[in-house]
Amino acid sequence: MSEKQIFTLFQVVKSIKKTLEDRYMQTYWVKAEMHKLNRYPSGHAFPELVQKEDDKILAQITGTIWKQNLDRINTQFINVVKEPLKEGTTLLLLVKITFSETFGLSLQILDIDPSYSLGELQRQRDETLKRLLKEGLLNLNQQLDFPLLPKRIAIISADSSKGLSDFMQVLEGNENGYKFITHLFPAYLQGDVAVQSIIQALNKIKQFQSYFDVVVIVRGGGAEVGMTCYNHYELCKAIAEFPLPILTGIGHSTNLNVAEMIAYRNEITPSKLAEFLIQTFREFDQEVKDAQKLIFQYSNKVLLQVNHAFDSQMKMFKQVASSYTKRVRKDIELVESSLLRNTKHFLKNNKDQLNYFQNEFGHAAKRNLTLNHNQLSQLTILLKPSVQRILEKNSKDISQLEKSVRILSPENVLKRGYSITLFKGKTVSLENVPTENDEIETITSDAVLKAKVVSIKEKN
Repeated sequence: MSEKQIFTLFQVVKSIKKTLEDRYMQTYWVKAEMHKLNRYPSGHAFPELVQKEDDKILAQITGTIWKQNLDRINTQFINVVKEPLKEGTTLLLLVKITFSETFGLSLQILDIDPSYSLGELQRQRDETLKRLLKEGLLNLNQQLDFPLLPKRIAIISADSSKGLSDFMQVLEGNENGYKFITHLFPAYLQGDVAVQSIIQALNKIKQFQSYFDVVVIVRGGGAEVGMTCYNHYELCKAIAEFPLPILTGIGHSTNLNVAEMIAYRNEITPSKLAEFLIQTFREFDQEVKDAQKLIFQYSNKVLLQVNHAFDSQMKMFKQVASSYTKRVRKDIELVESSLLRNTKHFLKNNKDQLNYFQNEFGHAAKRNLTLNHNQLSQLTILLKPSVQRILEKNSKDISQLEKSVRILSPENVLKRGYSITLFKGKTVSLENVPTENDEIETITSDAVLKAKVVSIKEKN
């Protein structure tokens, strides 16, 4: 049996290293997703590179970016893509295959082609647009009715953002003195965390949407990096479906992102967005002034027409009134003449009748007086005895009543041994009943006695 050939681990890995170096001497362009960046305090980074298909990892390897290369690559990436290197980005990497006896196989990243990543981001942007269009969301927010006066404004911004400061300065410093009501909903406005942060702010506003007219998203005063979040489908969907008009003033000069395209209105800077809101007030103000002017002009025109018509009517009225007055005056004169003749005739006839009635009433009155005098004399004779009897009877009744009253007077009742008990100055009764320990007064014919109630016993 031949003797076993034994290699040390170092010999094996060194052989692997030499084989790889001999086989892979040149550099290669490799497309991969940076799953994790893994940047260390030393400035070096050891990213995890993966290739996925349907969210399943098909290949995975560790990369190496030395600090000098990383700083250069990151600066170049920001200048072109307007984003720093970040996890989850698909990159085109210039790599060299290396093998270390202690750390194993890795890809040393020498450079990154940012134009490829820019195209990848454009692809993601286009994909978001296509999806929104397919779902009928692309112009949904723009179809909302814009308020006549967007006075109540919900603001999504970072509380320390220069863009917010510029927006408020222009809004509050408008020369017309228009008053706006604003409320800030703080959020991150760039980077990976911005998507969920802005969506959370929108959800908070939705809970109080009746208190606001519009929503504005403003940022500015910084570099144009971290803007790819505004192409994210979930954020754009939330903006499109929001029940209030959303206005953006994100503050950059590159191509429009999807969020700006689907928002109700976009302005290039927060200051321009504030000027737009002020302009809506100016336009309404001017419309009111124009309407006021038209109303004034129309009112004057109507007044002139009314005055002219009134003058014409007055002239016609005077003519008609004059003619009517003349006719009425003539009729009155005729009636007056006729009335005078008829009155004289009527008075003459009535005078004759009065003379006749006067003679008749004189004779009748004398006869009635004589008859009534005789009747009164007879009644006097008949009534005199009856009246005398009635007076005598009433005199006896009165005497009897006086005697009864004297007998029942309080003084006589007390003299017969009776007494009167008072409580609180009133006689004791069902409505005025003393209780135990109450003070009562008993009045007799000779004295007033005061006592306290010891007990009360109801009478059966």
